[in-house]
Amino acid sequence: LTKQTGQEVDLVVIRTTGDRIQDRPLRDIGGKGLFTKEIEEALFSGDVDFAVHSLKDLPTRGPKGLVLASIPERASPWDCLVGSTWAALDSGARIGTGSQRRRVQLEALRPDIQVVPIRGNVDTRVGMVRDGRLDAVVVALAGLERLGRSEEAAAVLSSDVMVPAAAQGALALQCREGDARVLDALETVHDPETARCVAVERSFLGTLEGDCSVPAGCHAWTEGDQLVAHACYAD
Repeated sequence: LTKQTGQEVDLVVIRTTGDRIQDRPLRDIGGKGLFTKEIEEALFSGDVDFAVHSLKDLPTRGPKGLVLASIPERASPWDCLVGSTWAALDSGARIGTGSQRRRVQLEALRPDIQVVPIRGNVDTRVGMVRDGRLDAVVVALAGLERLGRSEEAAAVLSSDVMVPAAAQGALALQCREGDARVLDALETVHDPETARCVAVERSFLGTLEGDCSVPAGCHAWTEGDQLVAHACYAD
């Protein structure tokens, strides 16, 4: 943003409830809003001018008074395996994930493996493989890419193997409604094609009234002048 708008930006790090509570599944402590509440409170109070979210963490209905001002070009939307390739997973292998969406797809594809519920950041999850507690973990490839660690992905799971979360790999820049100065600055990094695709994905999730407790995924992309979507939903 600084490079494209020519503006100085001060980084304010906000640790959310979702970041702090790592010992319980998200569905048991409040869902996706746990990663946004404190950040949105800082926007309302004026402590920050805009927020950068992982778009898949934002509920499909945001609070009144705040807007999604910009959606930059998306990074990779796919999930990936760290610790093993898909083909190399032996029967009985222990695979870690904190996602219901990933769990049901893993169990449908490989009923012979064990899916282990986990929470934590990338280091915590990858560490469970390195110390032998798990044979592999499933994480978002975009997260590894943004950390400069994409080489740790042993296998990329495209949507014919595992349908990703709605808006996975996309960022969302959120600000106060009517803040013309910030809205103008954020517009410079908006990517219309990404915005169009993630709008379809989030609409699918919103129609299901889904959150992190719903095993649903959606990925949309353009083919020529058409938009194609691949989705999954499990009970």
